Amino acid sequence: MPELPEVENTARDLKPLLVGRHVQAVQILWPRLVHGKAPEAFAVELTGRQIVNTDRRGKFLLFPLDNRRIWIVHLRMTGQLHLVPTQTEIDRHVHALLELDNGQQLRYRDARKFGRFYLVDEAEELLAKLGPEPLSAAFTPLELFSRLQGRRPAIKTLLLDQRVLAGLGNIYADEALFAAGIDPRRPASTLTQADCNRLHMAIRQTLATAIREGGSSLGGSALTNYRRPIGVQGRFQQRHQVYRRTGQPCPRCGAPIERITLAQRSTHFCPTCQRYEPLGVGSS
Repeated sequence: MPELPEVENTARDLKPLLVGRHVQAVQILWPRLVHGKAPEAFAVELTGRQIVNTDRRGKFLLFPLDNRRIWIVHLRMTGQLHLVPTQTEIDRHVHALLELDNGQQLRYRDARKFGRFYLVDEAEELLAKLGPEPLSAAFTPLELFSRLQGRRPAIKTLLLDQRVLAGLGNIYADEALFAAGIDPRRPASTLTQADCNRLHMAIRQTLATAIREGGSSLGGSALTNYRRPIGVQGRFQQRHQVYRRTGQPCPRCGAPIERITLAQRSTHFCPTCQRYEPLGVGSS
């Protein structure tokens, strides 16, 4: 968390609030937040700049500036951006403050401190290795099939590889694989073109629905639970079919949802609806 739907909603929410605003001052309260340069240098370079757009690439937030540089934010696990009145009390998990020309502050809050700020001349300096956007025209069933050919790792593992596909994470990989009826442990190279057709459709439909529902908020404290910049939680968790539903009945067949660890990530699936038997297994 956050994954593509959560980052997309963050970019959309911030667009009407930030575009056209000038940054009047910057405070970096946790130095390691800034990648590749001293926090003081980052603050100087961002101060006085106008934010001309908000965008997303994979799980990264992009803020193009009026000098053609780009401020990039990676929220990682618990990063949040919120616009608040300047006089709002600052809690200990706020690690950056941007004073805007309308008397408000854009604050970066991150309980686990995994997020990072970047300031680059070209987005590709940082994002060149990312795979295609799942909702773009460039991502076709054939493109997915070609990216899996000859790849021995489990399909779930490859879906989490941002070089294969940008923006997909643990929640939406589990949900898409369930929708497509594909075992997350199945070697990627064994997927046929028909399998990839189903998986391609499942990925796109899952992400599109999650974006419409505002992403997923998984419970827990306000420090770690995803909230949109406008202050509301996502609703897609109410539609989860397998993710974090261990032991509950599969919505299709009623079998208990199982949880395993795959590539050091929790993985949820239905052992009946997503059954995979390699050739020769079970034959006499």
